[in-house]
Amino acid sequence: MSEPTGTSTAAPERHDFPGYQTLRVSREGAIGWLELNRPRSGNAMDGVMFEELPRAWAQLDGDPQVRVIVNVAAGRDFCTGLDVVQLNRDPAALREQSRRTRRAELAITGWHCGVVKPVIAALQGRVVGGGLHFVADADVVIAAADVRFIDTHVSVGQVTAFEGIALTRKMAAETVMRLALAGRHEPLSAARAYQLGMISEVVDPPERLRERAAALANKIARNSPAAMAATKRALYRALEDGLTRACRAAAADLVGLWGHPDQVEGPAAFVEKREARWAPLDRAAEQQKVLASRTPAPAGPVPASQASGTQAGGR
Repeated sequence: MSEPTGTSTAAPERHDFPGYQTLRVSREGAIGWLELNRPRSGNAMDGVMFEELPRAWAQLDGDPQVRVIVNVAAGRDFCTGLDVVQLNRDPAALREQSRRTRRAELAITGWHCGVVKPVIAALQGRVVGGGLHFVADADVVIAAADVRFIDTHVSVGQVTAFEGIALTRKMAAETVMRLALAGRHEPLSAARAYQLGMISEVVDPPERLRERAAALANKIARNSPAAMAATKRALYRALEDGLTRACRAAAADLVGLWGHPDQVEGPAAFVEKREARWAPLDRAAEQQKVLASRTPAPAGPVPASQASGTQAGGR
């Protein structure tokens, strides 16, 4: 099928959302931009950023004009992990982040926050430690040719957990293990990350990163919001469930969209060679479906052979 004609080339108007100290949050046409904005600190995450990130994700995900969210960063590096110095000066923020970590209730990325819309991460410079959250949890990742991925956890006596676990759902476990165990002593280049399936595009020259991210986002934004939300839900469920269970659940996603106005509008727009006029996305309903899809299955009875074993801390 050929692409519909008539796409506008006029530059979209930019709208900035106020009220952020560590982020820049804006909308340009159908693209929502979430920019990490602590360049002097390598965009390391501090207490303020931890509080602002879930609000920014929700604001862009809830904006009916936004179809795709692009996660970028100001300055030389994308994200150099946690700002340990600042967090040590902010005991309340450190306690709150420790609480979220203990309960596995992080609220850093779009995936953590149950974002329904497609998320693109566009990376530059260094992506270090906790910065890998944004790589592991984005729907699509592109990177400038100068990107270096560095998992510093074990080099400072910490455990690679959430980021590495999520990455093993997207790429070979041995690759993630090497990145984690080599620590700061063996960065992973953008070219190698592309070969291993960690990212889907290397942008060279690096200066074109945002241009390429916007071009990709505009392609994605032309599709049915409802169909993309259901597609995301089905594919992510496959990462959490077994194959048979995921396919059965995906059948409900697929059939659930039958009769949706977008299934009439899409073919009509193609035949008439025009841009589709998609129905608005019911973000609240879609987010409920996303969160429901993560609910663990009820635990079965404990086998007798395990009933007397270690209750905590075992493997």
